[in-house]
Amino acid sequence: MLKAVAIVTVVLTAGIAAVVVFALTKPDKFRVERSLAVKAPADAIYPVVADFHFWTSWSPYEGRDPAMKRSFGGTTLGKGATYAWDGNNNVGAGQMEILEASTPSKLRIKLDFERPFEGHNIAEFTFVPQGDATLVTWAMYGPAPFLSKLMQVFVNMDRMIGKDFEAGLTSLKKLTEK
Repeated sequence: MLKAVAIVTVVLTAGIAAVVVFALTKPDKFRVERSLAVKAPADAIYPVVADFHFWTSWSPYEGRDPAMKRSFGGTTLGKGATYAWDGNNNVGAGQMEILEASTPSKLRIKLDFERPFEGHNIAEFTFVPQGDATLVTWAMYGPAPFLSKLMQVFVNMDRMIGKDFEAGLTSLKKLTEK
């Protein structure tokens, strides 16, 4: 019996060590990015993203907690605008601030998550005219601390966050192509 317990302990320890070592091989930074062509001019799409009040009409995260508390601050639109949320486990809590607003081509947003996990990232939207359409790109990037690397062993972050970005861009397209 003691021999079986020792074998199980060694196997479990080796398994945990292998997961930790594999996590340590993950990159120190991450980037998730999705793009979609929208048949609307950049100056019609840009304000819907640059004003956090509009996010309830297109962001995939807004519908996950109907009781989510929201607060807005700073300017209404563009650089200095802030948005904070506090919701259930599906949305957590955090805040955003627009750091750079180059109308109508680019927005850079400081994105701080408080829960369920602390995180400090940058979200970026670019709007590139392409004939009668605009290529809208939504990206998020930042550091990958050890906990993030450990999660990446079991969860494909690009696929998980990417599907949300795809849904948000599709909603943004429907909203602005009207």
